[in-house]
Amino acid sequence: MSRSAIVIGSGFAGLSAATALAAKGFAVTVVEKNDTPGGRARVWRKDGFVFDMGPSWYWMPDVFEQWFASFGSSVKAHYDLVRLDPSYRVFFGDADTWDIPAGTAELLALFDRVEPGAGARLKDFLQEAGMKYRLGMNDLVHRPALRWSEFVNARVVSGMMRSTVFTSLRKHVRSRFSDPRLQQLLEFPVLFLGATPERTPALYSLMNYADMMLGTWYPMGGMGRIVDGMVAVARDHGVHFRTNTPVTRILVEQGRARGVETTAGVLRADLVVAGADYHHVETSLLDPEFRSYSEAYWESRVMAPSSLLFYLGFDRRLEGLRHHNLFFDRSLDVHAREIYDAPAWPSDPLMYVCVPSITDPSVAPAGHENVFALIPIAPGLEDTPAIRERYLRQVLDRIGQRTGIDVRPHMVLQRSYCINDFQADHNAFRGNAYGLANTLRQTAVLKPRMKSRRVQGLYFTGQLTVPGPGVPPSLISGQVVADLIAKEFPQRATSPLPA
Repeated sequence: MSRSAIVIGSGFAGLSAATALAAKGFAVTVVEKNDTPGGRARVWRKDGFVFDMGPSWYWMPDVFEQWFASFGSSVKAHYDLVRLDPSYRVFFGDADTWDIPAGTAELLALFDRVEPGAGARLKDFLQEAGMKYRLGMNDLVHRPALRWSEFVNARVVSGMMRSTVFTSLRKHVRSRFSDPRLQQLLEFPVLFLGATPERTPALYSLMNYADMMLGTWYPMGGMGRIVDGMVAVARDHGVHFRTNTPVTRILVEQGRARGVETTAGVLRADLVVAGADYHHVETSLLDPEFRSYSEAYWESRVMAPSSLLFYLGFDRRLEGLRHHNLFFDRSLDVHAREIYDAPAWPSDPLMYVCVPSITDPSVAPAGHENVFALIPIAPGLEDTPAIRERYLRQVLDRIGQRTGIDVRPHMVLQRSYCINDFQADHNAFRGNAYGLANTLRQTAVLKPRMKSRRVQGLYFTGQLTVPGPGVPPSLISGQVVADLIAKEFPQRATSPLPA
């Protein structure tokens, strides 16, 4: 009989794990609390608008290609991918706006114009970043990180030395570039990893390679098309989905996971993979004696930020914006302190604005604009309608400044999403949006383990375990946990059956 697995959660990591296990011969059931798959990458449709509710940046296209190829499919079989040029627009000040070109020669020329000689230094910087990227993607991120010995071989060790793991990204960047705008441009990608440049190892300059060399892309129809494609591949491999089915308890019998209790009844299986929030799984789905980490442990973790999100529809086109827009016209250091050091609602925040309707007319009615705005915030803050409204006014004011019009009379649709929603929809610890920050002390073996210490047959995947936050790491996380299970789990077992 085939081995059986239940996967809790259908975000990118859960979908990836489920498909990989099914391809290895497991009978897999995915149990999802919400009405559609996708986790944070769900889609909201309203009045002809199509909003991606979570991820909006498509970096590391090679990871997506490799994922689909590993299951006998391809990206182009499921969605059309276009490269954005410029990759994004950066607002540094009132009259200081940069379009970041997709072409390498144009990018080097931009750096030279800003700081003589910086183009050559950027070329060397990106060559080193490319080495780190290849080391990271080919070696480091594909290890379950259960023990340090996984990383002890000549290639990895030598690579780690070259990658300056014990130097911060900020020091790495600022030793090479003097202009604060160039520094900020090279430091911002690690925000996708959920930590500040001061706390992120220089190894993660690999993100600069992903940004400037591999490029910024967009799947026509929106990021939800990735989820649709992954679900289709999963079903082709026999994965069964149960939506609107919250898990209330993991069944543990004689120290081994034997299935789950749900609001719709009991499902039994040989093993359980938790793609839901790690803290939620341990504290709400397991009895105390089966938990690997204490509440004190979780409170000591450095969490990646949460986000205040706005989904906005306008009845006219908005000139002066690109598909991706970074509002770096405020102090990054002050905003970072209000996230990490003295958590508080930001006094004068940076923000990100995505306008996918510039590239893709299908996500908004004709003549309208689809706008996604994001302000990073500390997790665990008080979240009220009044606070959201105050920041919406700021967002609209700043969009108006850049477009030259008062956008308020043209706003025909608006919805906000913040800490309370991340907790309600995703059981997110402290309402985080990105999982666990990729700091040096929370890297590899120092992250929460993929394999439970207390329960046999219970595994974890996603942004709170290895390799870390972000869409490509989540795809990889699912594959890594499936490989680990295939090596460790007995060859003969029983099929999942209702109790």
